[in-house]
Amino acid sequence: MEEPFWKTTPLEEMSPAQWESLCDGCGKCCLSKLEDEDTGEIYWTSVGCRLFDGATCRCRDYANRLEKVSDCVGLTPENVRTISWLPSTCAYRLVAEGRDLYWWHHLVSGSRETVHEAGMSVRGRLTASEDELAEPEDYFEHVLEGEP
Repeated sequence: MEEPFWKTTPLEEMSPAQWESLCDGCGKCCLSKLEDEDTGEIYWTSVGCRLFDGATCRCRDYANRLEKVSDCVGLTPENVRTISWLPSTCAYRLVAEGRDLYWWHHLVSGSRETVHEAGMSVRGRLTASEDELAEPEDYFEHVLEGEP
């Protein structure tokens, strides 16, 4: 049996389709995060990006997200190795670290629903969209304990 591509192909050599298929659809990277200016510590919130659809855990305008959302971070083989806030369960992070994907990842399970069934996505867990919050201080009431 042939090894899956994420075990044999370096991130930099993946085709665009392979790269995109690594996304597990958890939606965690689409949550607003707060950074402590003094310590650099990241605090996760339950606030979704204005383009994030909390029911599907997908971007409403993925193709244009980088133009429409000024602080959207497009993941690349180069930056996934340096972004400290990527969730510990993120497939991009796992593969960059030489680790395998979890059983609930659609490339392993064969279903895009297992990430949700396993409770690893933010589906149903948003408390606000960033469009609903007027002031930066409004985010504090949405801070989560630890990583989502």
